[in-house]
Amino acid sequence: MKVADILRVKGSTLYTVQPDEPLAKATQIMAEKDIGSLVVMEHGDLVGMLTFREVMVSLVGNGGEIGNMLVRKAMDDHPLTCTSETELDEVRRMMLERHARYMPVMNQKMLMGVISLYDVAKAVVDSQNFENKMLKAYIRDWPAGEDEGKSG
Repeated sequence: MKVADILRVKGSTLYTVQPDEPLAKATQIMAEKDIGSLVVMEHGDLVGMLTFREVMVSLVGNGGEIGNMLVRKAMDDHPLTCTSETELDEVRRMMLERHARYMPVMNQKMLMGVISLYDVAKAVVDSQNFENKMLKAYIRDWPAGEDEGKSG
């Protein structure tokens, strides 16, 4: 299974923010849209990722206040990325190694979407459920007497 399969199911709604926007505005968008991350874009290029983790670190570092802080100061400016052709097992490994909960999907310089660890886990569970269903159907339809006389 590839990242493109997740994006196809998830849809293509993207939320972005610019690095020079106030962090307060970015956190308001995240809260209103009930999302855990925003992709930070500048002049059409990916320049960072803002997640609740970066927001919390910034709050703690600033005495519990956002104040006039900009997204640029809080964002991860070297986010982990993948392509739509990246295999799901590779994405899972990358996310676990870097403790990343969100990953922008880039095809060359074009932002295709964002996948979350939740999206990856859901895809794995859905795939396993489908496989289990097929195996159970196969076992139920096993022709009678086909095993008889065979030794294992």
